[in-house]
Amino acid sequence: MKISDFQTKDVINIVDGKKLGQVSDLELDLRQGRIDAIVVPTTTRLFGMFGGGNEVIIPWRNIVKIGTDVVLVRLDDAKVYRLEDGEQHSSGR
Repeated sequence: MKISDFQTKDVINIVDGKKLGQVSDLELDLRQGRIDAIVVPTTTRLFGMFGGGNEVIIPWRNIVKIGTDVVLVRLDDAKVYRLEDGEQHSSGR
């Protein structure tokens, strides 16, 4: 699968059924050669740019299923994964 394929999929939290957005980026572990997390902005894109806002960092272990159109994730408390003002809060990693 290509990164661009990820970016067209909606990310849905199966805990509450809410759409979180679409994947904007990936966090990679280059030493292990694997994806650590997906990044979903909480603001919308405007002409390829992000306004202010936060991102939700979703650890790879929280991905339940990658389907044709959606990525299903399990987040009991999405606030735990938010980045605010460039600082990452505890995500249990």
